[in-house]
Amino acid sequence: MDEETDPPGQPAEHGVVCARCGTAAEGDTAPVTWLCAVEDGRRLLFCEGCARLHIRAIESRLDSLWW
Repeated sequence: MDEETDPPGQPAEHGVVCARCGTAAEGDTAPVTWLCAVEDGRRLLFCEGCARLHIRAIESRLDSLWW
């Protein structure tokens, strides 16, 4: 049993972060105004500002690399 593990009681730093600008959401879940997209099998979340700015590219189903 020589496995290195994180000590109990320390929260993981996962949180909800915008995949475009890095804005962090409060809490552990994305606000209802955020957008969720799946690209290359990965689930990406975009804040309201990024979603509004790039809505045409999102509706055209362009990968976020093209925005």
